[in-house]
Amino acid sequence: MLGPVNGDRRRFLRTAAMAVAAAQATILGEAEAKGVPKELAALGRASGWINSSGLTPESLAGKVVLVQFCTYTCINWLRTLPQVRAWARTYREGLVVVGVHTPEFAFEHVPDNVRRAVQQLRLEWPIAIDNDYAIWRAFNNQYWPALYFIDDRGRVRDHQFGEGEYDRSKQIIERLLGAARLSFAHDIDARVEATALEAPADWNNLKSPENYLGYERTQNFAASPGTERDRPRAYTAPARLALNQWALGGEWRLEKTAAILATAGGRIVYRFHARDLHLVMGPPRPGSSVRFRTTIDGLRPGPSHGADTDVDGNGVVAEQRLYQLIRQSGPITDRRFEIEFFEPGVEAFSFTFG
Repeated sequence: MLGPVNGDRRRFLRTAAMAVAAAQATILGEAEAKGVPKELAALGRASGWINSSGLTPESLAGKVVLVQFCTYTCINWLRTLPQVRAWARTYREGLVVVGVHTPEFAFEHVPDNVRRAVQQLRLEWPIAIDNDYAIWRAFNNQYWPALYFIDDRGRVRDHQFGEGEYDRSKQIIERLLGAARLSFAHDIDARVEATALEAPADWNNLKSPENYLGYERTQNFAASPGTERDRPRAYTAPARLALNQWALGGEWRLEKTAAILATAGGRIVYRFHARDLHLVMGPPRPGSSVRFRTTIDGLRPGPSHGADTDVDGNGVVAEQRLYQLIRQSGPITDRRFEIEFFEPGVEAFSFTFG
């Protein structure tokens, strides 16, 4: 159905958004009036659901609930998925796993992007779309990923921020299930399979932190002649970089949250120390693609290529997501990474390591 246009359309959309917010507030208020804790009641404020028609406090009554906040390009969240899958299988009789997707980047607000990621990652539990951060605020959350453990009466009893502490999390789940007298079979179907992006980081060799490419949050930018905000500029990468410095080569436009390639042949170079190197990036528009090639210390990666490249370092950016470009197979030392793009328009957001 077509709505009003121009100013009328803007007023129409604003009025519709206010009506939705009012309806959600009513749902939340009614739930809290019935004694439902605000965290569980906030699920009623999701702007949409994946793998579910929608969960309510009533539908979760008597169950232990594991709520996990995520955003689909977060490497820290991706590395928790093997464990969460195992818990969802093992404790399926009494535990309900609920994902809450609260986006970081603008493209993660697009429901179709989230649905594609959920399908690619083989996630079968309900995912609430939290584009307005309503559920995030109700939990007073500040982290991706974050786990909240909710008992059979809807009360948050514990939490875990970030990766790790999996044995502790398992013990919390089993304690809550036991207190609720919900039966479960120990370790049945609890296989933990972690490959590609989901493999645990090599923490002993991880000396490179996450870094953003947009001017709002980037660090250690080393290209000359320095940053130019929101307009195309030709950059030159230095011959040498210190550890965790990065630079652009070619004509790029630095925006608040991303670096966008203006002309073909642009490069990004980064000196890093980690087993894995990932880059969040996307094509200039849906349905388009950008070819690229990566090198390590000027050579093809060979067996150190990532899940999204071949042994010669070749790959294609066809979706807005996190790409694994390097997984080193040999000794981990400081390396100079380079990626060259053969078409313009690629949008590069952040580097993460593992």
